[in-house]
Amino acid sequence: MDDLIETRSVRTDFSGILVKIVGYVFIGLFSLCCLLPFLLVLGTSFTSEDAIKRFGFNFWPREFSAFSYKIVFENPDLIIGSYLVTMGITVVGTAVGLFLVAMTGYALQRPDFEYRNKISFFIYFTTLFTGGLVPFYLLVTQYLHLKDNYLAVLLPGLISPFLIIMMKSFVRSIPHAITESAKIDGAGDFTIFIKLILPMTTPALATIGLFIALGYWNEWYNSMLFLSPDMKYRPLQLFLYNVITSADFVRNSAAASNVELRDVPLESMKMATAIVATGPVILFYPFVQRYFIKGITVGAVKG
Repeated sequence: MDDLIETRSVRTDFSGILVKIVGYVFIGLFSLCCLLPFLLVLGTSFTSEDAIKRFGFNFWPREFSAFSYKIVFENPDLIIGSYLVTMGITVVGTAVGLFLVAMTGYALQRPDFEYRNKISFFIYFTTLFTGGLVPFYLLVTQYLHLKDNYLAVLLPGLISPFLIIMMKSFVRSIPHAITESAKIDGAGDFTIFIKLILPMTTPALATIGLFIALGYWNEWYNSMLFLSPDMKYRPLQLFLYNVITSADFVRNSAAASNVELRDVPLESMKMATAIVATGPVILFYPFVQRYFIKGITVGAVKG
């Protein structure tokens, strides 16, 4: 009998080890597949344009060249200013937007809030229908008078219906008895939200904050609509977009005029701008990764 139990135990341990090995191998291969495109972009950004034409894209530069980065950073004052503008909009927008989304999600899941279902319907309704581009442009420029103002980029990204629904689903997992006991002790709604709810929703806050931050960091469309070219410093993504567009225009003009122009590293410059734009996000993500994964998991289960 003891031998049978021992045999089953050995089989169970072996099965567990085998599952772990297969799992680690699968995760390793999947991680490698996710990493390879970034390595390809990085290697191409340091490759000369002539080598890209002759050999194509490679993980390791055939002919090393940093000329594309030299063009991108040709005006360091402009790119540093664009970085500062984007970082300022991202930090302020993420902090304010996270606070507003958290308060809205918390209020909409309160059982004692009478109009929570009606307000939730109006929020959900905006995910199905929008006013369109023209009314949005007129609202920002004619009524709010935010033309050539960074607030035109900051305000539209503060609140998202999807993030409110995610926050509402996460806060619903917190027992309402905690709120009731705090009220019995004399705490107000704002005190309960700040001192009790926010500390218990750290995974959701990290997840939603990352979504908001990425939205602001990658934002260029509203900047193109509401910020004129006369402004010296514009968000980073729009600045890099203009750099690529200008290089592409020069290349096409030269081709139309039958002029050989090989000094414009268009392909490698595209990769260089991608590295410049994504670098800070890659450095920031590991600090919120565990909260991000937990928030996604809990939000999906509770939703």
